[in-house]
Order: sequence, then C-alpha cells, then structure tokens
Amino acid sequence: MITAGIDMGAKTTKVAILRDGQVVARALTSTGFEQQEAAEQALAEALRLAGLQRADVARIFTTGVGRQQAAFADGSLTDVAADARGSHLLNRDLRTVIDVGAEEGRAIKCTAEGKVADFAINEKCAAGAGSFVEAMSRALELPLDKMGEMSLRSKNAVAMNAQCTVFAESEVVSLVHAKTPKEDIVRAIHDAIANRIVSMARRVGVQEAVGLIGGVAHNVGFVDALRRCLEVGSVWVPPQPEYVGAIGAAVAAAEAA
Repeated sequence: MITAGIDMGAKTTKVAILRDGQVVARALTSTGFEQQEAAEQALAEALRLAGLQRADVARIFTTGVGRQQAAFADGSLTDVAADARGSHLLNRDLRTVIDVGAEEGRAIKCTAEGKVADFAINEKCAAGAGSFVEAMSRALELPLDKMGEMSLRSKNAVAMNAQCTVFAESEVVSLVHAKTPKEDIVRAIHDAIANRIVSMARRVGVQEAVGLIGGVAHNVGFVDALRRCLEVGSVWVPPQPEYVGAIGAAVAAAEAA
C-alpha cells in the first residue's frame, strides 16, 4: 500500500511517501501564504521523486498547524500524534520524543506501541524554538549554519538569564561588549533553549531512549546542549529529522486504510 503524509508547518511544508511501511520519497517547500498550494507542490515533487502518480496513493493524511487547509486530504491528525507514530516507525525503542521546529517545541512520552501517553508544548514561545537561534545569529552577525559547530568549541559555560527573545538579544550585546568569546555566547544560547525544552519535557517525565526531531535537530550544538541538560548518555537523531511528522501522518493514513 502507498500512502502520503503532509506536515504543513508554519515555515515549511514537508511530504513523505510510504510504500508498505518504507519511506520511498520526501519533499519540502516553503509554506508561504497559500498553504494548500504549498502542500500540492510538495506532494507533486515527492511523487515525482518516487516515480508515482497521484492515483497510486491510497490515502493522504495531513498534520501541522495548517493541517485543515488541504481540502484534498483524506484525514488529519495532531502534530503530537504524528510525531509519535513517525518516531516509532524509525526507532521502536524511543520512549521520549522531543520535537523542536521553527516556531514551537514539544515533548512527548510514548508507549511501546508508538502511541502518545502524555505531552507538553512550549506554547509557541520563540525562546524554546528554532527562531530563537535565528534571532541570536543576527544579533551576533554569524551565519546560522555555523552556530552549532561554533558552540562545540566553547571552553566556558556562560549563563544567559533572559527568557524572552528581545531581552536575550540585549544580553548577547552586553556579552559581546564584555569581550566574551563568541563560542561561549553561542553555547549559552543553545543551553538556554535546551534548559527551556528540558523543563517542559520533565513535566511529562523523561524516559530513555530519547529522540530529537524537527529542523533544529540538524543543529549539533543544540543536540549537545540537550544531551547535557537531560543528563543522558545520548540523544538519537534520525536522518532528515524534519520529516518525522510527515512520516507519522503517512503511517496514520495506512492505519486508516
């Protein structure tokens, strides 16, 4: 059976196509203002990469903030449920799944069957999401893709007390004026996000194994900060972690069929 899942996020729209439980294609596009159009474009590209036609797909499910905007879909499910199903397909040992995207972070306690036992969301606060790193990269005048690697070169832990992006930018400027090495500032930025995410995760209970998904999982500095804050041996990150929600939607579509 062939199914498709579409994760309609605030910043990007992701599509995953599954054939009998195996991912055969992925595609991503900017969401923009026309959410259904973005979903159609990403789906068409994923089908092209898979060598399939639209008629070959038995069911299409959506997830994400725009999941109700794709009128052509056969069903939808919440981000949390999609994260749990997608993570379980990729790693059946996971019991805690942390998803950090551009605008939101969430922590999910999963059952052995890949269902949601409990979850918490950071209530769309930028200080606990990828947009916080983007804002700080602009304040430091550093390329965003260099931030993670730079934080790993830090020699000293520097406290960052601000819990708001605006105040954090002022704190970063103060640290720069105090001649604090940029490596230490960048580590402090990642530690600040990780502390906020971990505080949220502990409300639902952190159980190993722990997985990190979402676009921010590409940031090696944040992965390291999360591991240290959680006090665990390792944090599992799947290949192309931004597609896990879309994969979960495709899994749900197969279950419904």
